[in-house]
Amino acid sequence: MAKKHQLEATHRNRSGSGALKQMRREGLVPAVIYGAGSENENVKVDAKVFSDLLHQSASESILVNLDIEGKKRLALIQDVQHNSLSNEIVHVDFLAVNENEPISAVIPVEAVGVAAGVKAGGILDLQLHDIEIQCLPKDLPEIIEVDVSALEIGDALHIGEVTFPEGVKPSLNDDVVLAIVSEPRVKEEDEDADDAAAEPEVINEKVKEEAEAEA
Repeated sequence: MAKKHQLEATHRNRSGSGALKQMRREGLVPAVIYGAGSENENVKVDAKVFSDLLHQSASESILVNLDIEGKKRLALIQDVQHNSLSNEIVHVDFLAVNENEPISAVIPVEAVGVAAGVKAGGILDLQLHDIEIQCLPKDLPEIIEVDVSALEIGDALHIGEVTFPEGVKPSLNDDVVLAIVSEPRVKEEDEDADDAAAEPEVINEKVKEEAEAEA
């Protein structure tokens, strides 16, 4: 069952860059909620409360019960815009959703277990760190866990081999590679290091022979 977070919002009537900057100085984040057959609503939320909500979640695809001055709307955080320099949150898009209609969301991927190939010296490479899924709002997961423990060196884990939570379907095709275990590169690097270390010894031996000849 997806966790729903409570979040209060109020309507905003001010517009224009100057008004939005003033709003942010007041500790508020301008936002908009749209979808579910309703007209767009311009709202604002408390910057600190919203920031804390993001920090407590694994991703920004979060379901919220949005309380807009007493009017309740279920919404998915659709987009969070940040200032490129300060990383301050400058705008939020909320997508109003219906409990009985599927939604799309991008969810983080987390590898579970230690791959057999890694134990043998291989390297696990997670090709996708998040994936798009479809599900009903009530089934929205915080993360997608993938078991990599059976992967040997040279093995690949495909989307079609992953067990997704009940009610959750990936948008990607079954043949898309999610993770692979590669050959270790240590041996090749060690050989290069040995060659580099051996070269000065050859040079030093030659210098020694020339010095003895001159003597």
